[in-house]
Amino acid sequence: QASAAPQRHSPEDARRSRTPPGGTYMASSSSERVPVTVLTGFLGSGKTTLLNHILTATHGKKIAIIENEFGDVGIDDALIQKTSKFSSEEEIIEVLNGCLCCSVRQDLVVLLKGFAERAAAGELKLDAIIIETTGMADPAPVAQTFLIYDEIKAFARLDGIVTMVDAKHVERHLDAVKPEGVVNEAVAQAAFADRLLLNKTDLVTEADLARIEARLRGINAFAPIRRCSRGDVSVDS
Repeated sequence: QASAAPQRHSPEDARRSRTPPGGTYMASSSSERVPVTVLTGFLGSGKTTLLNHILTATHGKKIAIIENEFGDVGIDDALIQKTSKFSSEEEIIEVLNGCLCCSVRQDLVVLLKGFAERAAAGELKLDAIIIETTGMADPAPVAQTFLIYDEIKAFARLDGIVTMVDAKHVERHLDAVKPEGVVNEAVAQAAFADRLLLNKTDLVTEADLARIEARLRGINAFAPIRRCSRGDVSVDS
């Protein structure tokens, strides 16, 4: 599992963490670094279904998907083709469309530094990286990984946080009463997001969707909301 600091972070902390002091990096230009998307959302929201679409679609991009192995549904083994091209402590699999898939068991930093070393040696060229977090995970420590370590900053940049929202059950999560001092994870994940994917729209009515979107905009007025069903979203979007 991706290493994470034990403390809680507020959405404002995460937004501040994306811009380092001075606003610049001593690293490669933004256009040269690999864009990284952190994918978050409650278990069952459709994150893994979305990832399976990316691993099977014909999009011509080489995308590394880093999957937390504690997800409710794993990447479909029938879709993947094992290769000896990469060898490390982590299991890294190249699938038929050229994307990479791996499960983080120990340290995300070690895995990313390994990618950076391979890229520097000319052994690996990635168009993008997607990191899936667990359903209850705070995405802030993962986001901060791309601000703390020089080797990683020179190789990759945080492009944004995408939160997958389950249209069928999100209101129950938003309304959950938490003990004093405990963050409502569903609210925090919506607040963190740069983009919101409202999934399972086929399971609710148009009136439900309008109400849910209004609630999400009340939490995060800046993140665009994209409706989808069965996690079917274009890679380019």
